[in-house]
Amino acid sequence: MSPSTDDIAKFISIASEANEGTALRFLERAESVDDAISRYYEAQNEPNPTARTMHATDAGADTRPPPYARSATSGSAYHHTNIFTGAASIRSKDEQDMKAALHSIQQACVIFNSDIEPEHTTQFYNCDCDVHKYKDRKAVRLPVQELWSKAVIYPGESAYHDSHSSALIMKNPYSRVPSPFPPTTPGTFNRAKPTPSGYNQYLQKTIQLNTSLNAAAQAAIDAKEPASTIWNIDDPESSVSNEADATASSDTQRAAAEGLTHQNNASRPLTESSKPSAFGSLKRILSKKPSEQKAEKAVIHSKELRVAILEEEQGRWPNLEWRQLVTAYQEAIRISQKIADLRARQPIQYLHLLRAGYFEPIPEAWVKLTSSPLKLSIDAFGGWRGVTPSWRGYKDLAEERLYWAMNNIEGIVGNKTKPDVISAMSMARSRMDTATGVPTEYFSRDDICNVQPNFRVYSKQVMSPFRAGGVPANPSDETMILLEVSKSMDSAPLRPNYNEHLVTDIAQAIIRRFTQAMINHDHGTRGYQFVTFADQGRYVGLINHQNFEQIWSNIKFRGEAQLMSGWQRAKELHFQKHSGTAIHHPMYGWQAGPETPILRLLIILDGEAADMNEFHLDLLGLSWVYATIFLMGADRCPQHHRLANELQRISNTNPRISFLDAQGNIAERFITHELLKRHLGYNVSFSDFETLEQATVDLPSYVE
Repeated sequence: MSPSTDDIAKFISIASEANEGTALRFLERAESVDDAISRYYEAQNEPNPTARTMHATDAGADTRPPPYARSATSGSAYHHTNIFTGAASIRSKDEQDMKAALHSIQQACVIFNSDIEPEHTTQFYNCDCDVHKYKDRKAVRLPVQELWSKAVIYPGESAYHDSHSSALIMKNPYSRVPSPFPPTTPGTFNRAKPTPSGYNQYLQKTIQLNTSLNAAAQAAIDAKEPASTIWNIDDPESSVSNEADATASSDTQRAAAEGLTHQNNASRPLTESSKPSAFGSLKRILSKKPSEQKAEKAVIHSKELRVAILEEEQGRWPNLEWRQLVTAYQEAIRISQKIADLRARQPIQYLHLLRAGYFEPIPEAWVKLTSSPLKLSIDAFGGWRGVTPSWRGYKDLAEERLYWAMNNIEGIVGNKTKPDVISAMSMARSRMDTATGVPTEYFSRDDICNVQPNFRVYSKQVMSPFRAGGVPANPSDETMILLEVSKSMDSAPLRPNYNEHLVTDIAQAIIRRFTQAMINHDHGTRGYQFVTFADQGRYVGLINHQNFEQIWSNIKFRGEAQLMSGWQRAKELHFQKHSGTAIHHPMYGWQAGPETPILRLLIILDGEAADMNEFHLDLLGLSWVYATIFLMGADRCPQHHRLANELQRISNTNPRISFLDAQGNIAERFITHELLKRHLGYNVSFSDFETLEQATVDLPSYVE
């Protein structure tokens, strides 16, 4: 049957747990509404390998997220797969190995720009060196790149790569970009070194191409979107021109019915009258006007697109509780309206982003993978595509998705597009020049920088104004401290006048002052959960004024900064303690309930973590977490201010993230005061701060 709006409404009114897509699918296969409902409940009673793992809500529940209660998962987890997840899984197998190989060769060739691949002065001559071995590995990986391109490419676009082993390199639009390396000299086979002027030209041309190609790709796919809605519930084929042969429909239906009878009884031959007439079909096709043929193709495409979207939605979100969780996620990020507009007006792009998981929380399994889909690199020069039409210029899928969300958050004025490399460094220098002196009332002889013989004055700081975001802290909120312990934290800043202290000394002093003030604020001595992160997240224990030195002595500094490892450890600790107020979803992990206490994080780091974008992306959808990020850096370092600008940009779009940075010789009392404001969510006065920072010698020791 061809279901109408009333048919679907009647189906859903009886089978209340079904959605529009399910209703449409069963109605199209049935002879009546009653027949469709009977088929639906027969399917429900059959053994289902994708059985629910979460408790069902009451029949009378409304469309809001259900009340939360402790819920243990049962059975195997539900996993939906599609062309994107399949290609991402195959690509992830050697993604990290390729990154490590490139980084190793760059280091050997003394190249510190991550976007430059080393070359020989005779790049077309294949020798047995590491550079050409890497290029051979890229060539072997071309089938994987082809599979990936098919999964993420938009209609009308062409795939390309930068491997000389295939003719597809001729389609690479970036082949016109000038090389950062000097011209080759015939007969020499030494490793080439990029020149500053060559790299500058390379950057400028790449940025120009990124901008123009992104704009052209977005315009092209916008033009390919259906001119009219695909969500007309009536059968789209009914909108084809009325000039079509009316008898063709009945003839086709009669032939189809007889053909179905033949399938059920194969021994019975088709009658002569039931055999489809090739001449008649050709005649009907030729009799249609070009405009009618074009309209019919558009209708067929719209119907196929609608079915693909409904099937993908049903596959991703198999039950009502699942859909409610996804809806809550979209509302927390404030992108519900954008998603609805895409689904209604730009269904091609909606389906593309839907398959890549843009509209739902990050799966818990992705966080634990060494190379998850979010970690996959984007390389415009090499043809490794992103997910959105404007993918060029991002470093990986996590950054691309983060900026897509930031640009589509409701109520945020202005474009949050990621600046190009040249603009980012220019903005960093501008920010650096706005630094001013610290107020004199924050001077302290106990500051770490005062141990230096040549100390004269505190470094100027960029005075980021305090902005109250979210709700102020209340007594039920819980504080946790996350500290980066990568090897860079245990080294001297790369600037002069740091002869007597390390970055870790500053971090230790700030944490000591912060915990002391918070203990006074909370009127307790128990202390705060302390997590360190580098290659792995590690729970050190509760840290307070009594055990501070003992706890600190157990910290080891090594490895690279992986913020998600610390964040996942913090999340586990929080829900181990409050599991009775939350549920554990088989796909998305722990979900806080109305009674789950707010978690307030203080995160201290000295540079950019490799998975910083994944962390911010995860926090966008969590209403139960408030994070204050403190970034330490060397005095007047452009890279420090580039990262500070990026973190501030992210903070401006997420009211639950606060940001503060400091450079050089730090006035520790000033930083502690500013951190307390952001952590507690209100403007702590200077007199209140002086009270909070007093020593806690009058408080009793905490005993487990």
